[in-house]
Amino acid sequence: MRPSLREYFRSTLGAQRTPWRNLAVATLLFAAVVGGFFIAATSPRDPDLSFVKVAILSGSKEGNYHAIVARAAAEAQRRHGRIANVSSAGSIENITRLAAARSSCDVQFALVQDGLPWPESHPFQLVAHLPEPESFIVLGRNADRIRSLTDLRGLKIGIGPIGSGTEYLARQFVAQLAELDIKLSTQPLEEQLAMLERGDLDLGAMVIEPDADLLVRAVRDRKLQIVDIAIAESLAHRLPSARAGLVKAGYYDPVRGMPPTDKHVIQVDTLLVGNGCARESVTQGVITAFTRVFPELIRINREQANLTGLQYASSAQSYYDDQGPDRVGEYLPWLIDIMPTARWLQLIFVFSMLFGAQALWHRFRLWRLDGRRVRIEGDISRLFSPALTVQDIAEIEPEARYRTPEMRARIDALIAQLEELSGRCRRQSLSMLVPMGQEMSYRYQESILADLLHALRRFREKIGP
Repeated sequence: MRPSLREYFRSTLGAQRTPWRNLAVATLLFAAVVGGFFIAATSPRDPDLSFVKVAILSGSKEGNYHAIVARAAAEAQRRHGRIANVSSAGSIENITRLAAARSSCDVQFALVQDGLPWPESHPFQLVAHLPEPESFIVLGRNADRIRSLTDLRGLKIGIGPIGSGTEYLARQFVAQLAELDIKLSTQPLEEQLAMLERGDLDLGAMVIEPDADLLVRAVRDRKLQIVDIAIAESLAHRLPSARAGLVKAGYYDPVRGMPPTDKHVIQVDTLLVGNGCARESVTQGVITAFTRVFPELIRINREQANLTGLQYASSAQSYYDDQGPDRVGEYLPWLIDIMPTARWLQLIFVFSMLFGAQALWHRFRLWRLDGRRVRIEGDISRLFSPALTVQDIAEIEPEARYRTPEMRARIDALIAQLEELSGRCRRQSLSMLVPMGQEMSYRYQESILADLLHALRRFREKIGP
């Protein structure tokens, strides 16, 4: 038994709910994929640093900078990364070489003493402010006898190798004491210590971490004494990014009293600087290696004001703001090299909004088409008996009442409306605004319109012109 027009129309309206079910399924699948992505990204696995392959300029092999980079390189290697420890004369040379490497990118980072002048148009970015400061320490065989700065008059002082941060800071230090006629000489640190032992130098300066093995051996084994810079605070005030510090009595040997009294020194910070060659993920990987060496690294860089004159690298800034590495970048480094995770999330949100708006607009247009078709179907059911099916309309013989000019005009108008609606349905089905897989909703409407058009045209042919 064939369904009536009323049953036929009701069935076509009910069928339009199918796209809504498809949209719900697609939404659930999208949510499952995104959820799986973030579950994997936030898993507590130990991060792999195999994507980290960099070179860092440090300092002389016996110096503290070289030891710091060696420790970071060991941490990176433990996680399958590679940090090449490139020795140098020190901070001044590091600045020059790091800037020159911007074109070749064979070196990406360097340790640099804070307070040094940056060249004009430099490519440098601050990656980390190391939490353990270094001290400007002056050693000598009879350094305990020096009670005031005037006792330095005419002395010969070694200031480390040319191009080192020690040389730069020592020259600034001595520039404040020009009237004392201090004589300066430059040489590698090990040679400088040997000259101090022999008496070829009265004093020797170095910028070094107080616990560095080189300094410990110099005090305990070579029996060198530390100069007490009594007015260290006043002198540090005139030196960029410097401050007063203290080496407590007995720090190196509490039994033998080395040093015998508290020694005032000048402290400076150490910076990890990049030249912009490293990718976002690599920079964060390097910071991760350094956090294993300095557990306070994140806190210091979050809380301490940046007075270095350099801007933090964007990846470093996000590392400290989030108090850790980009969780997605740890496991999918190529992803954040294209764009940071926050931007990806923003992009996903924007696309979600666009797809939502696209689906809403599609549903609105489909609703308008369906409403227009229902109105035409209502006119058809009023023109014919509601009990007739579409196929019945095509097959019945017209009664006399359908052969009047008025009825012909009504049927022609219905055919014109169906043709116009069918054309609009076809155009909209081909639009880019139609969500993927939803074209069948328009095809379904087209099939209904085609059946109605076929039935009305057959009937119109039977009633004649």
